Amino acid sequence: MSDDAHDSMLAHPDRLLPADPAVRDVARRLYASTKDLPIISPHSHVPPAWLVDDEPFPDPASLLLVPDHYVLRLLHANGAELSDLGRGPNGPLELDEAAARKAWRILFENYHLFRGTPVKYWFDTTFADVFGITEAPSAANADAVYDQVAEALTTPEFRPRALFERFGIEVLATTDDPLDDLAAHRALAADPTFTGRVVPTFRPDRFLEPARGDWPDLVRRLGESADTDTGTYAGYVAALEARRRYFRDNGAVSSDHSHLDLGTEPLATPDAERIYAAALRGEATTDEATAFRRHMMSETARMATEDGLVMTLHPGVRRDHDVDNLARYGHDVGSDIPVSVEVTDSLRPLLGRYGNHPDLHLVLFTIDETVFSREIAPLAGFYRSFYAGVPWWFIDAPEAIRRFRGAVTETAGFYRTSGFIDDTRAFLSIPTRHDMSRRLDAAYLAELVSTHRLTEEEAAATALDLVTTIPKKVFKL
Repeated sequence: MSDDAHDSMLAHPDRLLPADPAVRDVARRLYASTKDLPIISPHSHVPPAWLVDDEPFPDPASLLLVPDHYVLRLLHANGAELSDLGRGPNGPLELDEAAARKAWRILFENYHLFRGTPVKYWFDTTFADVFGITEAPSAANADAVYDQVAEALTTPEFRPRALFERFGIEVLATTDDPLDDLAAHRALAADPTFTGRVVPTFRPDRFLEPARGDWPDLVRRLGESADTDTGTYAGYVAALEARRRYFRDNGAVSSDHSHLDLGTEPLATPDAERIYAAALRGEATTDEATAFRRHMMSETARMATEDGLVMTLHPGVRRDHDVDNLARYGHDVGSDIPVSVEVTDSLRPLLGRYGNHPDLHLVLFTIDETVFSREIAPLAGFYRSFYAGVPWWFIDAPEAIRRFRGAVTETAGFYRTSGFIDDTRAFLSIPTRHDMSRRLDAAYLAELVSTHRLTEEEAAATALDLVTTIPKKVFKL
């Protein structure tokens, strides 16, 4: 296949840039000024043990397909069995070569299903730029491409640390349970041969949801981890504070929270104590459990003003909508479905207390695009602590990112947004996703230049800030 065909099918140099030649020329210059800058990734799901162990990745399917719920969900919708895609009752399976090839063939036989989706864009760019693959995936070349990728993964250049350096990652934040001892992070920090910066993120969702059947046991384990008695509400709060300090002392810069809604109404202390005691006995009602969780979100903001961790929120997802697949394959197989979100009144209690606190940075991500211009942008345009998170998960896609910029910028500008986050378990897609964001921002800024709303010098300075100054400021890096 010719180089021209390769460019047109997999990774055209002008992908995502404007079609109008005059605007495209401006966008090319803006993109060129940022495309090789280091990557700041303040929210991802890459296991830090990969970088500690620096072992070769096992096989192409286990690396690129099995852990990626974007891929699983659309293949499942079109008839593929998750068991054939490397998923077992407790998550990803260790695949032998036959099983890995089978999953890979299913992906390649159904590659057309991803046309028009960001998944195809990420795969195309990863195949072309990372592996040098010059043919579009198909049933006919599935085994040949598998062999090419598998061979690359055996070489030193494709070890996790080599790729970390090759991708130009300056900072990578992982997502970690409050019970984690963070041994992998300490090992990386103490290793003089590893020059990158990898930081943990405090993710306490399951410890803030008393409606969970396992919550009393979780709280007990939290207390053991913090060496604190969690038999009382005061002890529970102290244990959370202690684990946050532990994470901060081991490099964390943020806490991450995902609940169904954004409620933040605080409880009076006696009410919080009463519900907590009932929840430990398994007697709290659904309404009480919800009220307690909302109270704890305000408490989390209070803690953030004291320990300095950035507070990121991404609400509005009905987790594990497909109860049958949850029972068969566990979490994170693609059946999480968005729901609508109310922002203004839900966050008013929290923002009324801490919205202008100098030590709080609150970043709100959403999958509900209807709130971008109506609620999120006006809040970001007023409260000193509040930042609009860029599109993530279902809407970290070209058209949604364009809509986000159009909806938010006129009210909040660029400097009240978070900078791009990749939110990925797919390590090899990190540079692809950040490159996508840089191209789309260059395109948007070029439109502002072409309509004489910005000079090209202003646009170039903004493009630089979007990938350097802004994420470092928002995430206190």
